Amino acid sequence: MQVAITCRHGSVSDSLRDYITEKSEKLLTYFERVTAIQITIDQGENQNRVEILVDAEHKHNFVAHAEGDEVKPNFHSALSKMEQQIKKYKQKIQDHRRDLPLNEIAENGLAEAEAEAEVEPESE
Repeated sequence: MQVAITCRHGSVSDSLRDYITEKSEKLLTYFERVTAIQITIDQGENQNRVEILVDAEHKHNFVAHAEGDEVKPNFHSALSKMEQQIKKYKQKIQDHRRDLPLNEIAENGLAEAEAEAEVEPESE
């Protein structure tokens, strides 16, 4: 997996760059098919903007951004938004039915009910 950090209108210290890389790699714990993470920090006079783009296999890009005064809190805010998007997507594609599909369960249940109805109780 590849993590790219770019900064517009300023620079980012090496310690902050390492910190951002370490935290953003934790997105792999939520979704294993992440192929690339691109973080863009846009430093303005009054506002800083952090944008996170995540590429995943067989899926379009996930995008999250946050604006504010400081870079670190903005990064954490955007990262939490990204985590929520990835969790929601994984929940959506995950197969929750471990046994049989619903239509097979319904057919099997109906067949069992009919079989029980056919068995007549014995009279004394």
